[in-house]
Amino acid sequence: MSLPKLAYLTGEYPRASDTFIQREVAALRELGHEVLTCSIRTTGPEHLVGPEQRAEHARTFKVLDACRSPLRLLRAHARGMRRPRRYLRALTLAWRSAPKGLKGRAFNLIYFAEAGVLAEALENAGVQHLHNHIAKASCTVAMLASELSGIPFSFTIHGPDIFFEPQHWRIDEKTRRARFVACISAFCRAQLMCFAGRPDWNKLKIIHCGIEPTRYAPSRHEGQTLLFTGRLAGVKGVPVLLRALSALAPRHPELRLRLIGDGPERAVLEAMAAELGIAARTEFLGYRSQAEVAEALAEADVFVLPSFAEGVPVVLMEAMAAQVPVVTTRIAGVPELVDHGVSGLLVPPGEAEALTEALDALLADPDLRRSMGAAGRAKVEAHFTAKTEAAKLSALFCATEPRA
Repeated sequence: MSLPKLAYLTGEYPRASDTFIQREVAALRELGHEVLTCSIRTTGPEHLVGPEQRAEHARTFKVLDACRSPLRLLRAHARGMRRPRRYLRALTLAWRSAPKGLKGRAFNLIYFAEAGVLAEALENAGVQHLHNHIAKASCTVAMLASELSGIPFSFTIHGPDIFFEPQHWRIDEKTRRARFVACISAFCRAQLMCFAGRPDWNKLKIIHCGIEPTRYAPSRHEGQTLLFTGRLAGVKGVPVLLRALSALAPRHPELRLRLIGDGPERAVLEAMAAELGIAARTEFLGYRSQAEVAEALAEADVFVLPSFAEGVPVVLMEAMAAQVPVVTTRIAGVPELVDHGVSGLLVPPGEAEALTEALDALLADPDLRRSMGAAGRAKVEAHFTAKTEAAKLSALFCATEPRA
C-alpha cells in the first residue's frame, strides 16, 4: 500500500532553531512518504547554517512569495470559487474564527488569501494530508486551506506561548477541525484539554519531538565547559545563568561558558557578562549547524538551560544523546524527559543560587557527570528518537481519510 503524500507547513522553514521539524520530515521520507515542505515566510539567511538547511530551503514552497503574484492569487481563488459552498464555508470560518477587533478580522482575511494559494498548490501536487507545526498563524492558514481544498489537516502543538493566548489563536476551533493533534508531552496535552472541547480529547496524541542519537558522539568530560543552546531571549533565563557563572568562577578557575544561538537580547547579555567580569569566560557563538552543535556537545561537560517557560526542549535531548548531564528548570514537560538525580538536575526557575549549587555539584564530580550522561543517552534512545516518533505520526496520517 502506498503511503499518503504529505505537506508540512510552518511559519518559517527551515530554521536553525527548529531543526526537530526538519528531522521529522526526513524520518517520514525515510518511511516512504513524499513530503512537500511549505513555509509562510521565506527563511532569513541567518538560519541557513548548513547544507541540510540550504537544501530544504531550496525545495520548500514559500506561500507569501507565491501570493506576491496577483495573477497567481486571483487564479487560486477563482479555482476555489468553482466550489462555491466550500469557498463560502472557508470564508465564513475565517471571519468567525478571527480574533476580536478590526485588526484581527483583517489578519484572518489575509490568512484566507494565503490559504487559497496554498490550497491550489496542495491540490496540484496531489497532497493527501496537511500537517502544521506551531499552532499559531500558520495553523490558521492550514485550517482554512483544508476547508478550501477538502484535504484533511492536523497539527503539532508545542507551547508554552500558545497557551498564553489560547482564545486569540482559537486552538479550540483548530482542534475541533483537525483529524488529530500531536502534543509534545503529557503536560502539553493536559494544557490543551483545558481549552479543547471534551469530545475532541480523544484526538490528542502524545508524539514527542525526536532526535537522531547516532549523530552525537559522547562527551569526553575532561574539562570545565558549560554549554547553552537556544534563542537569546528573556524566556531562556540566560541572565540567571550569567549570575551563576560569576558565583562559580572563584571555585572553578578553568570554567567557561559557550552560548550557541542568537536573538534580541544578545547585546544586552554580552554587556552583562562584561559587567560581571566574566566576559573572558563566555563565548557567544551565534547560530550553528547541526553538525557544529554536535561538535560543541562533544566538548561540553555540562549542558545548562535555565528557561522560565518551555515545552520539552530538543536541545536537552541532543545533550543527553551526547551523554552530557543537564541542569535545567523544573517546568512544563521537562520532568518527562529529565529524571532528576539520574540524567541531570532540575532546579526552580529564576533561582540563581539553586542553579549555582547544581552546576557546582556536577563540575566537582566527573564520575557523576559520566553516570548521568549514560542515563540520559539511554532515556533518549528509549523514548525520543525521530524515527520512532515519525512512525507514530505515519500511522496517524495513514488512518485519516480525505473529506468529502
